[in-house]
Amino acid sequence: MYSDKQREQLLKLAHDSIRHGLDSGHPLSVNTSEYEESLNEKRACFVTLHLDGELRGCIGSLEAHRKLVDDIAHNAFSAAFQDPRFPPLTEPEFEKVDIDISILTPPVAMQFSSEPELLDQIRPGVDGLIIEDQGRRGTFLPSVWEQLPDKIQFLMHLKMKAGLSPQHWSDSLTVSRYETESFG
Repeated sequence: MYSDKQREQLLKLAHDSIRHGLDSGHPLSVNTSEYEESLNEKRACFVTLHLDGELRGCIGSLEAHRKLVDDIAHNAFSAAFQDPRFPPLTEPEFEKVDIDISILTPPVAMQFSSEPELLDQIRPGVDGLIIEDQGRRGTFLPSVWEQLPDKIQFLMHLKMKAGLSPQHWSDSLTVSRYETESFG
């Protein structure tokens, strides 16, 4: 969907926002007029940071609520400095960190009446999932399939991420799916 040139622009924007954060403590303010219309559409994205092949931060939006370029700048800053699982990114880490961007399609609610029926609908390697129940919510990007290729394990770990039991099931459970265009 996005050209190589656009992908390079978005990765540079994420990089620049982290650099700006190191220098100022704030995300980069984006001059949206510098970007073409398709990059200014409202889109949701995640920015994931890896250091030496290990997760170092991942923050994103599940629903589009601002322009893509603004979402990338904000999420890159947040992944580097506000992911509660990690301390803020340091200058030496910044020099070695790998940045990945995942742009999400709008989530679509899945219809099912049982866990086996849900599992039958899940597409490994394609679907990102959002699970919600009892006031709890969690998501896995499609890239998580690389670590959890089994549908049952994927769903169990997603339930745990949402703060639910791995065997949790209820009639109020909702699941939505989305796809991503990912690059880095």
